[in-house]
Amino acid sequence: MTTSTSDRPVGQFAAEFPASVRVFEKHGIDFCCGGQIPLSDACARKGLDPAAVLGEIDQAIQTPAEDPTDWLAAPLPALIDHILDTHHAFMKAQLPRVAALLAKVLAAHGDRHGEMLRGVTSVYGGMKAELDGHLAKEEMVLFPMVRSLSSGAPSGSFHCGSVRNPIRVMCTEHDSAGEALVQLRRLTDNYTPPGDACNTFRAVYFDLQEMERDLHRHIHLENNILFPRAIALE
Repeated sequence: MTTSTSDRPVGQFAAEFPASVRVFEKHGIDFCCGGQIPLSDACARKGLDPAAVLGEIDQAIQTPAEDPTDWLAAPLPALIDHILDTHHAFMKAQLPRVAALLAKVLAAHGDRHGEMLRGVTSVYGGMKAELDGHLAKEEMVLFPMVRSLSSGAPSGSFHCGSVRNPIRVMCTEHDSAGEALVQLRRLTDNYTPPGDACNTFRAVYFDLQEMERDLHRHIHLENNILFPRAIALE
C-alpha cells in the first residue's frame, strides 16, 4: 500500500496524495478546514470503514491525477500563481454570477420556495461579501509576503510582522466559508432541486456545488500546503 495508517490527518493525506481528494469528496469528508483530524475519526463521523477508505485512496493513487504537480515540493511562487490562476479567477467570475442567478430564482419561485431561497440568498450573500474581501487580502497582503520570503526577505521585516498574522486571519475566514457551505447544503437538502424547479433553479444548485468543490480544493492548498510551508520558510 502507498498509504499506511488511518491515524494520519486527513489534510496530510490530501497534501501528500492529491488523488485522495477524489475519495474524500465522494464520501463528504472535510479535507480542508477540518483536515487536522485523523482519517479514522473522519471515517467514524461518516460511519465508514477506515480500511475500506484507505483501499479507495490507494486505488485512486494509481489513477492519473487531474493535477500531477507536487505542490509540497514546487516553488511557493508557482503554488501562489496556481491558486490565483485556478481558484481566485474562478471565484471572481462565479461569485457575482451566482448572486445574479439566485436573485432571478427567488423572484420566479419565491411564492412556492421563498423561505428556503431567502435563507440560501442570505447565507450566500454573507459568504460572498467575506470572500470578496478575503481574495483581496490574500492578493494584496499575504501572497506578496510569501513571495518576498521566498526571495530571501528576512522574517519580521513586514508591516504586519510575522507571516503568521495574516495566515491566522485567512484561516479564520476559511472556517467561516466552510460553515457557510455546510449551511447551504442543509438548506438545499444537499442541492436537491424541487420537482417544479426550472432550468435556472437547477443551474444555481449545480453552480453552488461547483463552487463548494472549488473552495474545498482552494482552502486545502492554502491550509495544508501553502500556509505551513510559508511558516516553515519564515
